Parts: sequence; C-alpha cells; structure tokens
Amino acid sequence: MKVLGLNASPRGEESRTLRLVEAVLAGAREEGAETKLVDLYTLRIEYCTACGSCYATGDCPLMDDFPDLFDDILDADGVVLGSPNYIDSVTAPLKAVFDRMADAIHCQMLTGKFGCSVCTAGGSGQDEVVAYMNRVLTTLGATAVGGVGVAVGWDPTALERAEGEAVNLGKKLAESIRGEHTYPEQEELHRQRREYFRRLVSANRDLWRHEYDWYVAMGWIEEE
Repeated sequence: MKVLGLNASPRGEESRTLRLVEAVLAGAREEGAETKLVDLYTLRIEYCTACGSCYATGDCPLMDDFPDLFDDILDADGVVLGSPNYIDSVTAPLKAVFDRMADAIHCQMLTGKFGCSVCTAGGSGQDEVVAYMNRVLTTLGATAVGGVGVAVGWDPTALERAEGEAVNLGKKLAESIRGEHTYPEQEELHRQRREYFRRLVSANRDLWRHEYDWYVAMGWIEEE
C-alpha cells in the first residue's frame, strides 16, 4: 500500500501545510502504508499549452518534471493533496499539475485509487479549497475520503489540533485503500463520469487515438 503526499506550499520546512500533509502520511504509516512526500516547489512543472498531443498520443511535448511526478501518482494507491489558500484556490504549481492531467481526466486514470486533501489559511476559505482539491481527485477517477482545513490566523494553536485530525484522516485513507470503508455515492458518480468520457472519447476516436485505445484496453469500449 503506497501513499503519495504532494505539498504545494512555497515555505519549505516552515510550511504549515507541510505539517498537515506529514500528519496524514504519519497516520497512513500507522496503518501499514509506505509513504512518499513530494515538494512541488522543488519541481519544474510547465504550463499546459492545450496542444492536444496527450489526447492523440499519450505523450506531452513539454520537457520538465511532470512525467516522473505523474508516474509516482499512478504508482500510488492513495494521494494526499496539500495547499495553502491562495485567493480562494490552490497555489500555482499545484494548479499547473492539475492542468497537465487533462488526458488523465478523459481516461479516468485514477480509477481505483483513494485520496484526501488538506489546506491552511490565514483567516478563511480553507474548507472551500479542500473541497476543490477533493473534487479534482474525483474528477480524475479517485475516491475522496475526506479533508482537513484550518485557519491559523485566528488561533495559532488550531494547527496542532488540525494535525491530530490529519493523522486520523491518514488512517482512514489507508483503511479505505484496504476496503474497510465504502463510498456508494462516489461510486455512482464515477460510473456516470466514466460513461460521459467514454462517449466523448468514442466520438473523437479518430483524433484522440491514444485515449480510444486506453478505453479499449480497460474494457470500457468495444473496439469498432
């Protein structure tokens, strides 16, 4: 059982978001998971140019650290997303990662995986950013098991309490990977979304050959 944590805070070792991500990973380790932490600010992730190459071939012409990061994501059973609240959203490096995953969304490449999200804020908006990150996870095909958000500006001691919640979230993430929790509403959402993209990919099979072949290989489309 492998769990990958992505920290999208620019503050390095002083990051309060990092503390939450590390707490989730610690909880997952208590349940037997092997964990890995990635600081997105140490990577070079170029902006998506909407060229469509990934739809057609599965390859991206941009030369940066994204392919290795994406390999880590695909290799993981669980993914933890962490970002501070930057104007009611995630920081730029994490958004750049999301934008580079359009092919993964079409192909629902995170199907069968689980994830969760954590966010720190100065005064507010942390829960909205957690919800956004979890929505990205489900859009990619993963099942979101929960999140932790904390506003530290009003009460600096709140972070320590949030770390305790994050440890429990990590345990739940590992338990979910083992099948100890079920999410029927999300399972139905995944079914509907996969059917939506199946029809979209099928309609564009001449242009999006890589994606069409993916659906055939997954058994989600019968090759015509």
